[in-house]
Formats: sequence, structure tokens, C-alpha cells
Amino acid sequence: MASFKNLKILYAIQGTGNGHLCRAIDIIPILKNYAEVDILISGIQADIELPYEVTYRLKGLSFIFGKKGGVNIWQTYRKNHLKSVYNEIKDLPVEQYDLVINDFEPISAWAAFLKNKPCFALSHQSAVLDKSVPLPEKNDWMGKWILKNYAPATVKFGFHFEEFNQHIFTPVIRKQIRDLETTNKGHYTVYLPAYSDERIIKILNTFPQVQWEVFSKHNSQQYSIGNIHIHPVNNETFLKSFASCTGIICGAGFETPAEALFLRKKLLVIPMKNQFEQHCNAAALKKIGVPVIQNFKSKNIEVIHNWLNNHEILEMNYPDRTAEIIENLLTDFQRNYSRETQMQEKLLKTV
Repeated sequence: MASFKNLKILYAIQGTGNGHLCRAIDIIPILKNYAEVDILISGIQADIELPYEVTYRLKGLSFIFGKKGGVNIWQTYRKNHLKSVYNEIKDLPVEQYDLVINDFEPISAWAAFLKNKPCFALSHQSAVLDKSVPLPEKNDWMGKWILKNYAPATVKFGFHFEEFNQHIFTPVIRKQIRDLETTNKGHYTVYLPAYSDERIIKILNTFPQVQWEVFSKHNSQQYSIGNIHIHPVNNETFLKSFASCTGIICGAGFETPAEALFLRKKLLVIPMKNQFEQHCNAAALKKIGVPVIQNFKSKNIEVIHNWLNNHEILEMNYPDRTAEIIENLLTDFQRNYSRETQMQEKLLKTV
């Protein structure tokens, strides 16, 4: 193992949604094997708690899920204050660190940019706009601009459903998922945080012969309506349902679809409205054969029906390369951006 013990790293994680934190659970212990690491989380929409000490908990910039398939723009505006975002950027002491490793987290990324500190992206989002990656047919210049500028980085290492080039790797599948004992008990798991329970129940009622286990972002109580069982979001309960399901209907995020492919579960995705990244993911998933519908409405019932009756399983190979990726990232930093390297370059220029 290479040695980077003299490095002090700030690992910054986006806390809107659960995927970034799930990935971090596996990345953090590997980073700690190599260097001194402090952890930053910003955002207010995650349901996962990290089993590690968090040095900085910031409000950051959060997108608030709506109930009609997209982001709730008004609630997002209400809960984000640009002045507090600016103050968090200004006050974050990134100068204390040699390197910021950033999983689509805006406060540390912009603090590093303004204070001229190296910031290495290690995220799915850093892969999405690569020229080698499939894009949706509909162009979204605003979505592209947000994705490009939300968390600027010096160097980008990305994750995607396929290895599109040498800096894009297959997904980090957390140990919890790799260790799951999978079965098929015949039910279908549903996780659509941008839809209300009422909207989901209305569509699922069309399939009374199917047992549905729905995980709701909008309800804290467990209840059932016929063959539809509603659960509040809980990692342990969700994993139990996920491991034993026949298939899953979920948004076109990154972690949950990647985990479904790894577990060889049937998958159908619905990208969130006006969420460019999810439409990019949907394009990549469609390319490998995953069914995609644009919304959870009655007009798509036939597609859902056909998916339920299709027993084909996609074969995707997602080996555990996390330690190798971290070592490549740190080697790249030490070779090109470390203080020692910069000092050596300055000395050479004076000779």
C-alpha cells in the first residue's frame, strides 16, 4: 500500500438524498487507511447516518422533494438562503487541508475554488457530463449549467453504470449490499421519494395481484391498503425488502439502480422532472436495456404491466475496486498537486 500519511484530507459529502452517504460508508475507512481525514456533510434531505465522526455539518444547498414527480421549487427556495450559503463557503477553513475530496458537495468545492486549494471530485455527477457518456435526447442547457457549476473541481474521478473511459469507474457497491443474502419472495419494492403516497397507491392499485412494498419519504407511519404496504424510509427495513424482492421501481438516481443491477433484480426507473442528472442516468440505463418511463401516470400502466411480465435479468459486473480508485486519486494528487511537488517545481525554476 502506498503511503500518504502526511496528507490532511477534507472529505465532503452531499447530504441531499441517501446515495452519497451510502457510498461514503465504504470510502471513509479506506481513506483513513491512507491519510488523516475530516468529514463534512451538507444538506438536509438524507435519511442515513454515517457511523463516523463528522467534523462539519452544514446546511449547504438542498433540493426538497415534491409529491408530483419532481423537486418542490417553493420549498427548495424557502429552505435555502444564499447569504447563509455564502457565509458557510467563506468560513470553511479549507486552507487547513492539503486536499478536498468532494462528492458533489458545493460548500467545500466553492471554498476550495475561491481559496485556490486542490479539490478532487469523486462522484457520479462528475462522470455524467463526460463526452463519452449517453445524454438524453432533450437538451437542457440550464440543467447542464447547474451540474457543471454546482461543485467545481480541479480534477474529476467519476462513477457510472459502465466504464466509459479511464477516469470513469463502475459503481461503488457498499459492503452492506455486497453482503446481502438475496432471495425472491415475489414482492416488488418501490422507492419514489418525489411522489406522494396517494399518487403511488393510485397506480399500484391497478395491479391487485402484485404485493407492493412502498418506502415513503412523506409518511412516518407504516400502513397497508390491500396489497400495498407503505413503510417510512428506514435503511434496515428497505434492505430487507430489497434483498428479497423480485424487482424494484425507483427514481433514476445512481446508487439504488446500480445496487439493483448488482443484485440482479428487475429494474424500472422514473427520472424526476426537471432533474437533468436523472434524465442522463435514464439515458444510460435505457442503453443497457432498463425500462424507463417519464412519469408515474395511468398512461404508463401498460409499460409497467409488460415489465412485471418480463422475467429477463440484466447481467452487470461491478467488482470492488474502491481501494484501487482511492490510491489512484491520491497518487495523482501527490504527483501533480501536493505542496512538496509545487515546492520542487519552484526550486527547479530558480535554478
